[in-house]
Amino acid sequence: MLVPFIWMLSTSLKIPSQVFAWPIEWIPKPVKFSNYVEALSMRPFILYYGNTFFITGLAVLGQVFSSSIVGYSLARLRWRGNNLVFALIMSTLMLPEIVRMIPTFVIFSKIGWVDTFLPLILPHFFAGAFNVFLFRQFFHSLPKDLDEAATVDGASLFGIYWRIILPLSKPVIGIVAINTFRYSWNDFLHPLIYLNDTKLWTITLGLRAFQQEFNIDWNLLMAASATSMLPILILFVIAQKYFIQGIVFTGVKG
Repeated sequence: MLVPFIWMLSTSLKIPSQVFAWPIEWIPKPVKFSNYVEALSMRPFILYYGNTFFITGLAVLGQVFSSSIVGYSLARLRWRGNNLVFALIMSTLMLPEIVRMIPTFVIFSKIGWVDTFLPLILPHFFAGAFNVFLFRQFFHSLPKDLDEAATVDGASLFGIYWRIILPLSKPVIGIVAINTFRYSWNDFLHPLIYLNDTKLWTITLGLRAFQQEFNIDWNLLMAASATSMLPILILFVIAQKYFIQGIVFTGVKG
């Protein structure tokens, strides 16, 4: 599992003639740290990082808020058709994303959202099915007495969700945030479809620029790829406690 990652780091420090040398030289001689400077200066990667952080940050906020409030409604409120709606939401997991891609593009194109960040951000504000499942499972594990006590104290339904349920949901918020961050940060296909203006490019489209017509600068590509992984690694290190707790707690009660 670690071999591709180690190869990437090793290649990012090599000169071009060493990249595919056999046997593999895991510790290159000389070590070319300048590859990182050269790779990041070939394209405006600071701009690409800013674009990607902007898109990813709003995607995470949208998924956490929308999925949690839908999960709260399905788990904590009693209303007719609750289980049917949940089953319908879960059934969308069986629909391949490629099937939705063309009609979604046509809609966004008709309303003039191509070459904007909106097609990459707005869908995350409409709750992902799997994330709804995670929140619903976690909310089922919380005592109903919390809602009843808050209702007696005069709290509204949204107040119970916002002030009581959500603060107790750090484990599942952590796992949804990490998964959404990883998906949005690594997304290549959707930015490729919607973003034609190079000033709007994300990190993944910037990495594609290293592929030239007859050649690929593998050492520079690996250097840029290594830097693009840093935010995900840092986020996982910071939130790994909540990530592990979320995996455990979301399966406690169904």
